[in-house]
Amino acid sequence: MEGENGVKLHGMWGSTYSKRVELALRLKGVTYEYIEEDLSNKSQQLLEYNPVHKKVPVLVHNGKPIVESYVILEYIDETWNNAPKILPEDPYERAKVRFWASYIQQQLFEGMSRVVTSQGEAQEKALEEVFASLGVFEEGMKEYLHGGDPFTNGENLGLLDILMVATFGPYKAHEQVLGFKMLDPDRNPLLFSWVAATNEHPLVKELDPPHDKLVQLLQFIKQTSHARSH
Repeated sequence: MEGENGVKLHGMWGSTYSKRVELALRLKGVTYEYIEEDLSNKSQQLLEYNPVHKKVPVLVHNGKPIVESYVILEYIDETWNNAPKILPEDPYERAKVRFWASYIQQQLFEGMSRVVTSQGEAQEKALEEVFASLGVFEEGMKEYLHGGDPFTNGENLGLLDILMVATFGPYKAHEQVLGFKMLDPDRNPLLFSWVAATNEHPLVKELDPPHDKLVQLLQFIKQTSHARSH
């Protein structure tokens, strides 16, 4: 396809949002140039491409920037229309996936971010909310998957797999930094087995950041957010 060579991704190695987009590009077999951004010293290009949010990831296709990871994922699926599809072809099935994708983002990812960046009572409250949301999601996925394979897209990674593994894939690093299990095999057996299976996918393994480096990043985020709240 014309423009294969014109694909660049501005990302950051530890960013959940960047990982989503890299997984999608690799899933589709798109050749891309990866540009690592230093978020404490953002490149002029990044600021020009994403003047509203000034954040990664930014996908640049034939010189045209696309921002916001969820928007980028849909763009990739529509532009490189080859299999595997990230979103189902059927409009009703696609609507269901979009609903749960939004749930992962708003209830789980944002809730988890609050757990990492809070402490004391605020952290306990945030954690309770995440556990409640995980319980709802566990039940929803039991119904959605009809008790089948944990992958939502057959053998291939679908949108929900990408979002879940980008968010919860590094659960061991989360446990080490926080001192408790966010994703517990006893509490959420389906979600745990789903993430564990997705973590073993070759494309996911290729993109896994080193555990120790991720632990350092999470500790840094935790410390700076605590320092800011004092």
